[in-house]
Amino acid sequence: MSRVELDRARIERFVARAADELEGDWLLIGGAAAAIWFSPDRMTEDIDLVGSSGTNAERLRLMEVAEAEGLPVEAVNSAADFFVRRIPDWNRETVLLRRGASAAIYRPTATMFLLFKIRRLGEQDLADCLSLIAWCAVREEPIERTRVTAALDTLPMTDDGALLDRRRALVSALASS
Repeated sequence: MSRVELDRARIERFVARAADELEGDWLLIGGAAAAIWFSPDRMTEDIDLVGSSGTNAERLRLMEVAEAEGLPVEAVNSAADFFVRRIPDWNRETVLLRRGASAAIYRPTATMFLLFKIRRLGEQDLADCLSLIAWCAVREEPIERTRVTAALDTLPMTDDGALLDRRRALVSALASS
């Protein structure tokens, strides 16, 4: 498997093609959403694009579009749908990013992006969250801070000191922005 580093321009080209060749509504999440939306220098190894129905047919079609775009099929990831669908009313927390010939590509609201990232909250996840919080403060995009903080409080306990530190850093950033 060839590993690729995708920058904002490459992600935007793929999203444009996906909007023209896929069908229905799709959600762009993760690092690819960050690169297009609030972190233009962000690089990622894959594009997390989730079909609204969550079907295998959608996943296969997504891989076909990736292949046609010259990307390895591993560069697209629809497995994020498992985590997206755990967020109540996730489909009501989207913002249109691009409308194409046959599909619409959405990004999450800031609140949903944070709710998606906090489950794992690795170092890159925290960096994305902090960048988003700063971006939202400047552009006055709302974040439901109490909802995100409450969701952090319900996460399973951990003995991982680094993870605890990242959770505390996120809570602090939410409180001070």
